Amino acid sequence: MPHRSLLLAATFLLLAGTAFAQPAQPPLRTAVDGTFAPHAMPKLGGGLEGFQIDLFNEVARRMHRGITIDSASFSGLIPALESGRYDFLAAPTTVTPERAQNLLFTQGYIWTDFQFGIRKGSAPIKDWSDLKGKTVAVNKGTPYETLSKKMGEQYGFTVQVYDTQPDAVQAVVSGHAYASLAGNTVIKYAASKNPQFVADLVLNDTKAHWAAPFRKDEAALRGQIDDVLKCMKRDGTVAKLSQKWFGAKPAPDDLENVSFPGHGVPGLPGYEPNAPDPDCSQYR
Repeated sequence: MPHRSLLLAATFLLLAGTAFAQPAQPPLRTAVDGTFAPHAMPKLGGGLEGFQIDLFNEVARRMHRGITIDSASFSGLIPALESGRYDFLAAPTTVTPERAQNLLFTQGYIWTDFQFGIRKGSAPIKDWSDLKGKTVAVNKGTPYETLSKKMGEQYGFTVQVYDTQPDAVQAVVSGHAYASLAGNTVIKYAASKNPQFVADLVLNDTKAHWAAPFRKDEAALRGQIDDVLKCMKRDGTVAKLSQKWFGAKPAPDDLENVSFPGHGVPGLPGYEPNAPDPDCSQYR
Protein backbone atom coordinates (compact mmCIF):
# COMPACT_ATOMS: atom_id res chain seq x y z
CA MET A 1 0.00 0.00 0.00
CA PRO A 2 2.72 2.57 0.82
CA HIS A 3 4.23 1.96 -2.61
CA ARG A 4 0.83 2.47 -4.26
CA SER A 5 0.36 5.75 -2.33
CA LEU A 6 3.74 7.01 -3.52
CA LEU A 7 2.86 6.06 -7.09
CA LEU A 8 -0.47 7.91 -6.91
CA ALA A 9 1.22 10.98 -5.43
CA ALA A 10 3.87 11.02 -8.14
CA THR A 11 1.19 10.64 -10.83
CA PHE A 12 -0.79 13.55 -9.34
CA LEU A 13 2.28 15.82 -9.30
CA LEU A 14 3.10 14.95 -12.90
CA LEU A 15 -0.44 15.70 -14.06
CA ALA A 16 -0.56 18.91 -12.04
CA GLY A 17 2.74 20.06 -13.48
CA THR A 18 1.48 19.39 -16.99
CA ALA A 19 -1.76 21.25 -16.34
CA PHE A 20 -0.12 24.35 -14.91
CA ALA A 21 3.01 24.56 -17.07
CA GLN A 22 3.06 27.67 -19.24
CA PRO A 23 4.23 27.30 -22.83
CA ALA A 24 7.46 29.16 -23.55
CA GLN A 25 6.82 32.34 -25.51
CA PRO A 26 8.79 32.86 -28.70
CA PRO A 27 11.43 35.60 -28.86
CA LEU A 28 10.22 39.09 -29.65
CA ARG A 29 10.95 40.02 -33.25
CA THR A 30 12.06 43.59 -33.85
CA ALA A 31 14.45 45.76 -35.85
CA VAL A 32 16.47 48.96 -35.89
CA ASP A 33 18.33 51.09 -38.40
CA GLY A 34 21.78 49.76 -37.54
CA THR A 35 23.54 52.91 -38.80
CA PHE A 36 21.65 55.34 -36.53
CA ALA A 37 24.39 56.01 -33.97
CA PRO A 38 24.33 56.22 -30.99
CA HIS A 39 20.89 54.57 -30.96
CA ALA A 40 22.07 51.52 -32.91
CA MET A 41 25.38 50.88 -34.67
CA PRO A 42 27.74 48.03 -35.60
CA LYS A 43 29.78 46.60 -32.76
CA LEU A 44 33.40 45.49 -33.05
CA GLY A 45 33.34 41.73 -33.30
CA GLY A 46 29.85 41.66 -34.80
CA GLY A 47 26.34 42.50 -33.76
CA LEU A 48 24.84 45.83 -32.74
CA GLU A 49 25.20 48.20 -29.82
CA GLY A 50 23.59 51.45 -28.76
CA PHE A 51 20.80 52.95 -26.67
CA GLN A 52 18.01 51.07 -28.47
CA ILE A 53 19.83 47.75 -28.15
CA ASP A 54 20.37 48.13 -24.41
CA LEU A 55 16.86 49.47 -23.87
CA PHE A 56 14.95 46.68 -25.58
CA ASN A 57 17.22 43.86 -24.45
CA GLU A 58 16.32 44.97 -20.93
CA VAL A 59 12.62 45.17 -21.82
CA ALA A 60 12.73 41.60 -23.09
CA ARG A 61 14.65 40.39 -20.03
CA ARG A 62 12.00 41.84 -17.72
CA MET A 63 9.30 40.14 -19.79
CA HIS A 64 11.20 36.83 -19.50
CA ARG A 65 11.41 36.57 -23.27
CA GLY A 66 14.17 36.35 -25.81
CA ILE A 67 14.54 39.01 -28.48
CA THR A 68 15.97 39.14 -32.00
CA ILE A 69 16.95 42.58 -33.31
CA ASP A 70 17.49 42.88 -37.06
CA SER A 71 19.29 45.75 -38.78
CA ALA A 72 17.73 47.33 -41.88
CA SER A 73 17.25 50.67 -43.63
CA PHE A 74 14.70 52.75 -41.73
CA SER A 75 12.60 53.33 -44.86
CA GLY A 76 11.75 49.61 -44.93
CA LEU A 77 11.04 49.10 -41.23
CA ILE A 78 7.42 50.28 -40.99
CA PRO A 79 6.35 48.32 -44.11
CA ALA A 80 8.05 45.23 -42.62
CA LEU A 81 6.19 45.77 -39.34
CA GLU A 82 2.87 46.15 -41.15
CA SER A 83 3.51 42.95 -43.13
CA GLY A 84 3.91 40.96 -39.90
CA ARG A 85 7.66 40.39 -40.07
CA TYR A 86 8.18 42.15 -36.73
CA ASP A 87 6.16 42.35 -33.51
CA PHE A 88 7.19 45.97 -32.97
CA LEU A 89 10.05 48.28 -33.91
CA ALA A 90 12.93 49.00 -31.54
CA ALA A 91 14.12 51.77 -33.88
CA PRO A 92 13.43 55.23 -32.44
CA THR A 93 10.25 56.23 -34.27
CA THR A 94 8.83 59.74 -34.14
CA VAL A 95 5.16 59.67 -33.13
CA THR A 96 3.17 61.83 -35.55
CA PRO A 97 -0.62 62.16 -35.83
CA GLU A 98 -0.42 60.55 -39.29
CA ARG A 99 1.50 57.52 -38.03
CA ALA A 100 -0.74 57.21 -34.97
CA GLN A 101 -3.75 56.82 -37.27
CA ASN A 102 -2.31 53.56 -38.61
CA LEU A 103 -0.13 52.22 -35.78
CA LEU A 104 -0.20 51.83 -32.01
CA PHE A 105 2.63 53.39 -30.00
CA THR A 106 4.02 53.10 -26.51
CA GLN A 107 4.48 56.32 -24.63
CA GLY A 108 7.73 58.02 -25.55
CA TYR A 109 10.95 57.01 -23.82
CA ILE A 110 12.94 60.02 -25.05
CA TRP A 111 12.15 63.42 -26.56
CA THR A 112 13.33 64.22 -30.06
CA ASP A 113 13.81 67.69 -31.52
CA PHE A 114 14.67 68.22 -35.18
CA GLN A 115 18.14 69.73 -35.53
CA PHE A 116 20.40 70.82 -38.37
CA GLY A 117 24.03 69.87 -38.70
CA ILE A 118 26.36 71.87 -40.94
CA ARG A 119 29.97 71.76 -42.12
CA LYS A 120 32.46 73.48 -39.83
CA GLY A 121 32.99 77.05 -40.97
CA SER A 122 29.61 77.38 -42.69
CA ALA A 123 27.36 80.25 -41.74
CA PRO A 124 24.91 79.16 -39.00
CA ILE A 125 21.26 78.64 -39.94
CA LYS A 126 18.95 81.14 -38.25
CA ASP A 127 15.73 80.02 -39.95
CA TRP A 128 14.47 78.18 -43.03
CA SER A 129 15.02 81.19 -45.31
CA ASP A 130 18.80 80.83 -44.87
CA LEU A 131 18.60 77.61 -46.89
CA LYS A 132 17.33 79.26 -50.10
CA GLY A 133 19.29 77.90 -53.06
CA LYS A 134 21.08 75.34 -50.91
CA THR A 135 20.74 71.57 -50.39
CA VAL A 136 19.60 69.65 -47.29
CA ALA A 137 20.52 65.99 -46.83
CA VAL A 138 18.13 63.64 -44.98
CA ASN A 139 17.59 59.98 -44.16
CA LYS A 140 15.01 58.27 -46.37
CA GLY A 141 11.55 57.51 -44.97
CA THR A 142 11.82 59.80 -41.95
CA PRO A 143 9.82 62.84 -40.79
CA TYR A 144 12.96 64.87 -41.56
CA GLU A 145 12.53 64.00 -45.22
CA THR A 146 8.82 64.91 -45.13
CA LEU A 147 9.38 68.26 -43.42
CA SER A 148 12.41 69.21 -45.52
CA LYS A 149 10.57 68.56 -48.79
CA LYS A 150 7.60 70.62 -47.60
CA MET A 151 9.79 73.54 -46.51
CA GLY A 152 12.03 73.20 -49.56
CA GLU A 153 9.06 73.95 -51.81
CA GLN A 154 8.23 76.98 -49.69
CA TYR A 155 11.75 78.40 -49.25
CA GLY A 156 13.45 77.28 -52.46
CA PHE A 157 16.02 74.68 -51.45
CA THR A 158 16.77 71.14 -52.67
CA VAL A 159 16.47 67.95 -50.62
CA GLN A 160 18.83 65.00 -51.12
CA VAL A 161 17.60 61.67 -49.72
CA TYR A 162 20.02 59.01 -48.45
CA ASP A 163 19.51 55.44 -47.25
CA THR A 164 21.42 56.09 -44.02
CA GLN A 165 22.02 59.08 -41.75
CA PRO A 166 25.84 58.70 -41.92
CA ASP A 167 25.56 59.12 -45.70
CA ALA A 168 23.57 62.33 -45.16
CA VAL A 169 26.24 63.62 -42.76
CA GLN A 170 28.99 62.72 -45.22
CA ALA A 171 27.18 64.69 -47.92
CA VAL A 172 27.50 67.77 -45.72
CA VAL A 173 31.15 67.16 -44.81
CA SER A 174 32.07 66.59 -48.48
CA GLY A 175 30.25 69.76 -49.59
CA HIS A 176 27.48 68.02 -51.55
CA ALA A 177 24.87 69.42 -49.14
CA TYR A 178 24.81 72.51 -46.93
CA ALA A 179 23.03 70.90 -43.97
CA SER A 180 21.53 67.68 -42.69
CA LEU A 181 18.29 67.56 -40.72
CA ALA A 182 17.82 64.76 -38.19
CA GLY A 183 17.05 64.10 -34.53
CA ASN A 184 19.04 66.11 -32.01
CA THR A 185 20.71 63.10 -30.36
CA VAL A 186 21.97 61.84 -33.72
CA ILE A 187 23.22 65.24 -34.90
CA LYS A 188 25.09 65.87 -31.64
CA TYR A 189 26.63 62.40 -31.69
CA ALA A 190 27.79 62.81 -35.29
CA ALA A 191 29.32 66.19 -34.38
CA SER A 192 31.17 64.63 -31.44
CA LYS A 193 32.75 62.07 -33.78
CA ASN A 194 33.53 64.28 -36.78
CA PRO A 195 35.36 67.60 -36.23
CA GLN A 196 34.22 68.85 -39.65
CA PHE A 197 30.53 68.50 -38.73
CA VAL A 198 28.88 70.77 -36.15
CA ALA A 199 25.44 70.81 -34.54
CA ASP A 200 23.43 73.87 -35.50
CA LEU A 201 19.86 75.18 -35.31
CA VAL A 202 17.32 73.23 -33.21
CA LEU A 203 13.71 73.50 -34.40
CA ASN A 204 12.10 73.92 -31.01
CA ASP A 205 8.56 73.57 -32.34
CA THR A 206 9.23 69.99 -33.46
CA LYS A 207 9.56 68.30 -30.04
CA ALA A 208 7.92 64.87 -30.19
CA HIS A 209 7.94 61.44 -28.57
CA TRP A 210 10.33 58.78 -29.77
CA ALA A 211 8.41 55.57 -29.08
CA ALA A 212 7.93 51.96 -30.17
CA PRO A 213 5.29 51.29 -32.87
CA PHE A 214 3.04 48.21 -33.16
CA ARG A 215 0.36 47.03 -35.56
CA LYS A 216 -3.22 47.70 -34.50
CA ASP A 217 -3.73 43.98 -33.74
CA GLU A 218 -0.94 44.01 -31.12
CA ALA A 219 -2.70 46.09 -28.46
CA ALA A 220 -1.93 43.58 -25.68
CA LEU A 221 1.79 43.49 -26.49
CA ARG A 222 1.86 47.28 -26.83
CA GLY A 223 0.33 47.54 -23.36
CA GLN A 224 2.81 45.14 -21.79
CA ILE A 225 5.87 46.82 -23.28
CA ASP A 226 4.47 50.24 -22.36
CA ASP A 227 4.14 49.00 -18.76
CA VAL A 228 7.71 47.67 -18.73
CA LEU A 229 9.01 51.02 -20.02
CA LYS A 230 7.08 52.82 -17.26
CA CYS A 231 8.69 50.59 -14.64
CA MET A 232 12.13 51.16 -16.16
CA LYS A 233 11.56 54.91 -15.99
CA ARG A 234 10.50 54.72 -12.36
CA ASP A 235 13.54 52.76 -11.22
CA GLY A 236 15.94 55.01 -13.17
CA THR A 237 17.01 52.47 -15.80
CA VAL A 238 16.01 54.53 -18.87
CA ALA A 239 17.76 57.62 -17.48
CA LYS A 240 20.96 55.62 -16.82
CA LEU A 241 20.99 54.23 -20.35
CA SER A 242 20.38 57.71 -21.75
CA GLN A 243 23.31 59.14 -19.80
CA LYS A 244 25.52 56.23 -20.90
CA TRP A 245 24.87 56.72 -24.61
CA PHE A 246 24.14 60.45 -24.91
CA GLY A 247 26.60 61.75 -22.32
CA ALA A 248 24.23 63.90 -20.28
CA LYS A 249 22.01 63.26 -17.28
CA PRO A 250 18.33 63.64 -18.27
CA ALA A 251 16.43 66.44 -16.56
CA PRO A 252 13.49 65.58 -14.28
CA ASP A 253 11.03 66.63 -17.00
CA ASP A 254 12.72 64.64 -19.76
CA LEU A 255 10.82 61.60 -21.02
CA GLU A 256 13.42 59.23 -19.58
CA ASN A 257 12.00 60.22 -16.17
CA VAL A 258 8.35 60.98 -16.95
CA SER A 259 5.64 58.35 -17.34
CA PHE A 260 2.07 59.00 -18.42
CA PRO A 261 -1.12 57.27 -17.28
CA GLY A 262 -2.57 54.72 -19.65
CA HIS A 263 -0.93 53.34 -22.77
CA GLY A 264 0.38 55.39 -25.68
CA VAL A 265 0.97 59.07 -26.31
CA PRO A 266 -1.63 61.35 -24.69
CA GLY A 267 -3.67 63.36 -27.16
CA LEU A 268 -2.93 61.21 -30.19
CA PRO A 269 -4.93 58.40 -31.85
CA GLY A 270 -4.46 55.02 -30.18
CA TYR A 271 -4.01 56.46 -26.69
CA GLU A 272 -5.67 54.28 -24.04
CA PRO A 273 -6.08 56.57 -21.01
CA ASN A 274 -7.76 54.10 -18.66
CA ALA A 275 -5.24 51.25 -18.75
CA PRO A 276 -4.39 50.19 -15.16
CA ASP A 277 -1.10 51.17 -13.59
CA PRO A 278 1.46 48.33 -13.83
CA ASP A 279 2.63 46.19 -10.93
CA CYS A 280 6.35 46.76 -11.37
CA SER A 281 7.23 43.88 -9.04
CA GLN A 282 6.62 41.52 -11.97
CA TYR A 283 9.00 43.44 -14.24
CA ARG A 284 12.29 43.39 -12.34
